[in-house]
This record gives sequence, C-alpha cells and structure tokens, in this order.
Amino acid sequence: MMPRFRRVLLSLFLLAGLIPAQDSIRSLTILHTSDLHARLLPDSTGTGGWAYLATAIRQERAGSNSCLLLNAGDLVQGTPVSTVFRGVAEHEIANRFGIDASTLGNHEFDFGWEMIPKYARIARFPVVSANVVDGQGRLLAPQPYLIKRVNGIRVAVIGVLIENLADLSTPGRLGPWRALPVIETVRKYAAQVRDRSDLVVVLGQLNPKEGCEILRQAPEVAIVVSGHPHQGLEAEEVCNGRPHVAVRAYGRELGRLDTRVDLQAKKLVSWTWKRIPIDSKTIPPAKDVAALVSKWEAKVSKMVDVPIGECKRDILQPELRRLIEQAMVEEMGADFAFMNPGGVRDRLPKGRLLARHVWNVMPFDNKVVVGKVRGSQLPAAVTAGRSIDPQRDYKLAVNDFTAVNQKKQMGTTGLEFPETGPLLRDLLIDWIKKRKVIE
Repeated sequence: MMPRFRRVLLSLFLLAGLIPAQDSIRSLTILHTSDLHARLLPDSTGTGGWAYLATAIRQERAGSNSCLLLNAGDLVQGTPVSTVFRGVAEHEIANRFGIDASTLGNHEFDFGWEMIPKYARIARFPVVSANVVDGQGRLLAPQPYLIKRVNGIRVAVIGVLIENLADLSTPGRLGPWRALPVIETVRKYAAQVRDRSDLVVVLGQLNPKEGCEILRQAPEVAIVVSGHPHQGLEAEEVCNGRPHVAVRAYGRELGRLDTRVDLQAKKLVSWTWKRIPIDSKTIPPAKDVAALVSKWEAKVSKMVDVPIGECKRDILQPELRRLIEQAMVEEMGADFAFMNPGGVRDRLPKGRLLARHVWNVMPFDNKVVVGKVRGSQLPAAVTAGRSIDPQRDYKLAVNDFTAVNQKKQMGTTGLEFPETGPLLRDLLIDWIKKRKVIE
C-alpha cells in the first residue's frame, strides 16, 4: 500500500499538472496510406495490390476501438483502369477499406476538376481539404476538416494540398480552383478546432519540407500524415517534439502510428511508428476487394494485356527516362527530346512486355509535341553537354505537359511546339513493337 505522504505528494503533482492523471491518457492508432494511384494489382515483384492492402488494414484494426484510417491523397491516376474510367473505379473499391478521412491530391485533378464532386458522391468516406478554393474563397471539397471521437478522443483532421498545384497540373483541368498557402491555412483551421478537439492531425499532399514546417509553425498540430513524395519516410520526422509520417506510394506499405494522448494537456504523451509491407506472397487477398478489382480489370484487359515485346532486364526510372527520350527522337525524327522525370511512373520489368507495362509507366494522356529551337535557346537540361551550333535550328520533342510548364520542367521559356504527334504512351508502345527486344 502506498504510504500516505506519497499519496499526498502524488495528488499535489496531479493537481499541479506535473503528472497526467492516468484516466486522462487514451490510446489512438492511426493507420495511413497515400499515393495509391489506382495500383489495384501487385507489381512485378508481388508488392502491393488493393485486395492485399485491404487484408492488412483489417488485420491491423481488428478488435480495436481506438483506430483511424487516413488516406493522404492521390487515390487516382496510374493504371489503365484509372485512365479509361477517369478515377471512378478507385473510389468504388476504396469504399471497402473503411477510410475515416481522405484528402485531395494533385492527381485528383487529372481528369478535370469536375470529376472531384463526382468522386465525393461515390466515396462513402469524408473528403477534407481546407486550402483549395475558387476566386470567391469557396471550398472545392465538401469540408475543410472533420472532428471524430475515437476512444473518447476528439480528433480533428485538417486536409491540405500542396500549394504549387498549378505547376503540377495541365492548364484547363484546374478550372477556377487554386491552392492557398499551406502553413497559413493550417494555422487558421487549427486555431478554429483547438477548443473543440483533443488532438489536431494534418492530412496532406505536401512537399518534403512542409510536414516539419507545419509542426514548427502551428503548435496546435500534434501529428502530420502526408503523401506526395513516393518514397515516403524511412523513419518518422520529429519536429518540435511531434511526429510527421509518410509511407511509400502504390500501396506498397501501410503506416501504423500508435500513440498515447493526454486529454487534459491535449498533446501526445508517446508514439511509435512502423511501416507494414504489403506482400502478396504472404498476405491473403480480401475476397470482396479482389472481386471488385477483377471486375474492373476485366474491362480493360483485352486492351492492355497484349504482348508488345521483351525486356532483357529490369529498366528502372532514371534509365527508362533516357529510353523514352530515345523513342521520341526516333519516332518523331527529332534531334533532341526531353522527358520530365515526374512523368515516368514505373519501371519496365524483365521478361515479356505487355502494353499494360507501358500504361503503368505513363498513364497520363499526354501527347508528343515538336518545335524548332535555335541552338542558342536549347536548355541545358536537353543538350546534356552535347556540342551545339548556336546558329542552327534543331527539332526538339517533348510532351504537351512539359511544353506548357517549360519553365518548371526545363528551366526555359518562350519555346513553341506547333507540331502535335501521338500520345506518348502509344508512341512508346509502337517503338517497342518495332524493336521487339529491349536490351
């Protein structure tokens, strides 16, 4: 039995707030995904796949009354199913995950902003985004945040989207919408929800440095869950004593953040974070999700599951980018070509190549465009150290996204590309068919 003087001392400490009362400490688990990009099936290594991800989610939250599942955006765009059906399939299937809150990513705009209200109608989960507005300041998302009670904890989840949205989108697809500054928006809404919540979480598609910057500049925020850089984080970033977490893209990982929350102080007492690999060789598929995946994949299989050639080895993204540029030069009769690094979304696997593999590499409906450029105007990103006659005109091939965003992509302005070719995806498929074998 505790001596009386120790009980009195403990009571004094509790009253002083130096030691949290044990009944004010609650557990909260946050499971999280990001940048799923419609990768419904496992990749060539057996990693990922939405039916397997669904099983992992269900296993991790089994028997728990203190769990949230958050998705940090970019649910769509990345596979034939998404391109053909404009993001509808992903939202129907994602309803089976049990998402508690999702936010917008820049790729939710890829099929035009008009699709986003349709996604919100299909989704049986809340979509929150606080900083995407029109000229009158009206929100595109149904709500900027939500407050959900979990294990007695009032958790506020504020959604935000990377503020250089315009640099990441094809003109016309954003319509009247723009992204407000992230930090300023977070501080505004965090202050609004602080009195009505016990824990504030920011859920966002963010630039690499923005997660920590939010935690530094918005003291009300306890946790940042982010996406956008596809590599995720190897370990949580700890900024001002609070965590920022992010997992790898394409459903290759599920994040799990286990926390203890002090309701009185409205702060984290402790946390641990882990990344759970999604391995289709060891995790059984969720049958209901697998059935939906099969239904949607059957709609495009005849189009994309056709042989186009052979690859002698795995070709990863940096080298594949150069290969795509070679294909553009040869197919368009150009002198130079430039492929924006962010447009190469996958690798080419060793073995038989299907059209599907190329669709996964470049799911975007970008066309090849060609222009004549004086040697003195060719950007260094294009010439790569080659000897150039500054007075000669050269033919330069790029995709139409790069042509419109040439300052961001190539570091130049004022270049014109009047000649329009085929979809870059189709050009690469035809080039592989002609070569038959990629060494």
